[in-house]
Amino acid sequence: MEVTCLLLLALIPFHCRGQGVYAPAQAQIMHAGQACVVKEDNISERVYTIREGDTLMLQCLVTGHPRPQVRWTKTAGSASDKFQETSVFNETLRIERIARTQGGRYYCKAENGVGVPAIKSIRVDVQYLDEPMLTVHQTVSDVRGNFYQEKTVFLRCTVNSNPPARFIWKRGSDTLSHSQDNGVDIYEPLYTQGETKVLKLKNLRPQDYASYTCQVSVRNVCGIPDKAITFRLTNTTAPPALKLSVNETLVVNPGENVTVQCLLTGGDPLPQLQWSHGPGPLPLGALAQGGTLSIPSVQARDSGYYNCTATNNVGNPAKKTVNLLVRSMKNATFQITPDVIKESENIQLGQDLKLSCHVDAVPQEKVTYQWFKNGKPARMSKRLLVTRNDPELPAVTSSLELIDLHFSDYGTYLCMASFPGAPVPDLSVEVNISSETVPPTISVPKGRAVVTVREGSPAELQCEVRGKPRPPVLWSRVDKEAALLPSGLPLEETPDGKLRLERVSRDMSGTYRCQTARYNGFNVRPREAQVQLNVQFPPEVEPSSQDVRQALGRPVLLRCSLLRGSPQRIASAVWRFKGQLLPPPPVVPAAAEAPDHAELRLDAVTRDSSGSYECSVSNDVGSAVCLFQVSAKAYSPEFYFDTPNPTRSHKLSKNYSYVLQWTQREPDAVDPVLNYRLSVRQLNQHNAVVKAIPVRRVEKGQLLEYILTDLRVPHSYEVRLTPYTTFGAGDMASRIIHYTEHNTCHFEDEKICGYTQDLTDNFDWTRQNALTQNPKRSPNTGPPTDISGTPEGYYMFIETSRPRELGDRARLVSPLYNASAKFYCVSFFYHMYGKHIGSLNLLVRSRNKGALDTHAWSLSGNKGNVWQQAHVPISPSGPFQIIFEGVRGSGYLGDIAIDDVTLKKGECPRKQMDPNKVVVMPGSGAPCQSSPQLWGPMAIFLLALQR
Repeated sequence: MEVTCLLLLALIPFHCRGQGVYAPAQAQIMHAGQACVVKEDNISERVYTIREGDTLMLQCLVTGHPRPQVRWTKTAGSASDKFQETSVFNETLRIERIARTQGGRYYCKAENGVGVPAIKSIRVDVQYLDEPMLTVHQTVSDVRGNFYQEKTVFLRCTVNSNPPARFIWKRGSDTLSHSQDNGVDIYEPLYTQGETKVLKLKNLRPQDYASYTCQVSVRNVCGIPDKAITFRLTNTTAPPALKLSVNETLVVNPGENVTVQCLLTGGDPLPQLQWSHGPGPLPLGALAQGGTLSIPSVQARDSGYYNCTATNNVGNPAKKTVNLLVRSMKNATFQITPDVIKESENIQLGQDLKLSCHVDAVPQEKVTYQWFKNGKPARMSKRLLVTRNDPELPAVTSSLELIDLHFSDYGTYLCMASFPGAPVPDLSVEVNISSETVPPTISVPKGRAVVTVREGSPAELQCEVRGKPRPPVLWSRVDKEAALLPSGLPLEETPDGKLRLERVSRDMSGTYRCQTARYNGFNVRPREAQVQLNVQFPPEVEPSSQDVRQALGRPVLLRCSLLRGSPQRIASAVWRFKGQLLPPPPVVPAAAEAPDHAELRLDAVTRDSSGSYECSVSNDVGSAVCLFQVSAKAYSPEFYFDTPNPTRSHKLSKNYSYVLQWTQREPDAVDPVLNYRLSVRQLNQHNAVVKAIPVRRVEKGQLLEYILTDLRVPHSYEVRLTPYTTFGAGDMASRIIHYTEHNTCHFEDEKICGYTQDLTDNFDWTRQNALTQNPKRSPNTGPPTDISGTPEGYYMFIETSRPRELGDRARLVSPLYNASAKFYCVSFFYHMYGKHIGSLNLLVRSRNKGALDTHAWSLSGNKGNVWQQAHVPISPSGPFQIIFEGVRGSGYLGDIAIDDVTLKKGECPRKQMDPNKVVVMPGSGAPCQSSPQLWGPMAIFLLALQR
């Protein structure tokens, strides 16, 4: 097992004022993935254009300390729309196969608790082009006889697209336009928003019978190809026509097999037939085959409208509808109207009485009613009238009216509903009229006006109804904000007056109303009462969990507060330390009557008193727990991620160093940090190098720095940092350090430091070394080795032999850099040897508002068979990329090479280095420039170590 050797240099503190390096979040949205273009529209907002089905990738580049947390949210097409509830907590937002509905404004919100959050947005415009649809019409006023014997025909082409499509009409292979043919007119109908174009054929001529093509295009935006649809117009072209094999209203008995045929009587081209059902889909077991619909063993639930539609894109679709009615009856009810003129609510001799009967039936109008008294058919007379369709009652209701009620009219009346000649069972309802028939009263039983139950238990609300007959009881909620019952219905009927609730929840608390129904009883004003339901539930407390830090010897007050509960009071509070019961703390008199919190005071934090405290609060229904973790240990360090140029590579030794920076979170909350324990482990290895780093007084916002050296290229390392105080070890922080050459690139890795080949140039840069060179390469051009002079060292070059031509360009594009400084310096070595050398250009691509390339440096012509170094100052205004552009000269002896590209913050060195000298990049033991007075002896020591 390889043991990683790690040289840890001296700790370098930076003393800062106020908040030190703490800085509010800053954010910038960058695009990656498969964007077509990022542009500015007319109202100066960023627009990201992408093709539907491609991958959307947005990056929120952030700076600030502590490291900001990133949250992505989205609105729809306009800023007035609300945020979607779903959020993505990641610096990169990735959506595979984006759909048109996912277009809109995307927001990146970065916050770190310092200052106000940073919010940036970009509008995503999803581009698409659907298949066009072509329909043929004629003016309505001309409809008579054969369809295409009229003079004017309209071909209507419609498509959904973004951006709006361009339409091209063709007859055969010839493009049509107003200027070329007076017999055609092309226009856009009103209110179609660019989605429709109409070709009007005026005064139909023989040559107009032809094939017409509608071609739609979005001008190859995002690489979307054109689409087209063709229609053949003939003298037999006609719209669809239909007829049904049954009547439009079909009444059947339950259990019968139903077959309906939809027959085509016209249409060219041949129309397509489709059956549908409303409401809902076709019944289970139904079979639609062509124009024939079969429903086996039809049931009452299969009633509804069945639609047969024929389409052939000529004229309007033809549609025929069958209203299928399956005979059924249910819900027989009655009503007693004690006084027809409604002056009395009681049955009295000498006044008129009306009995009404109703059933819910299909078809409703086919129901017949028959009345019986005491088992015999009721006979019509001047005092006994039977009427139908009482305007005060539901449709198709039968009423029996007794004029001038006599004692002899008392008895049992029965109403029977039936479908004559149909195999549907009769339904009947019975009502007794006597001196004991009285209107209802309703009340709440004693002691049941307020019902209190615990959450999760069943509950029963009860109202008692007296009277003869006793009508059903209807329950509803009084609370306006909770108008629905737990069943989800506004009203619920109970025959016995009891509303039963299973597993009640706290939101079921409130006032419930019970009232008598007007049916199956007296048709009088409903009687009502109210019941209060109280649902008790365990307490909810805060904090559910809290980390309490305090220096040794200082007091601590722990408080557990009641947020909500029923009852809203603390009945008891029990404190435990590490699971052991503590004596109850003294009660504060002011809080003794209705306590809403429990407190525990620790006079001094010690090692013995540090640990887990638990407060269990009860309200006699249940309990909840507040957890407190009390200790004097230090908070974790906060790694600093905005270090400029943290990676420093050493090409000759294949090692690299890393500048590790951090601050200490809340250093004054506990005892001072005495030292840090640093552990560095190469990923996929078990061994780690550990060292204690002593420090002086650490202040809040003070930036601490450590340089890790002799890290092996290209390995990554896990770094763990733990603060120590007089109490002991604090919270550990960890991060992964990756080897990256984003700032200094030697092109030793096949990934070439994240550089990519531009897809819009003429050819590519090539990575090679002396060992991989083509032995038949052109002589007298190009470098023999890289800048290190070793055959293993790689570099990038352009091969200018055939088939390259004069002016061909090859572009190498760097990764995206997040600008955190005003000035940068790009340093690199170049090799331009050969009599046909063209040009080497350095461009800067600004990503602040779209992509903008600007020239920063250029050199042309033969510069000799040597590596030379260039330093180019740049000042990007936002996130940026650098581009190396090689331009082919007049012949094949024009190979250009680059190596050792470095990007540093700050200005470029004023004095140019010897271009023939191999320059060792900053590496092991390189001093930090923040405190130069500390580095004289250390640099001498490190040079001695290297020798």
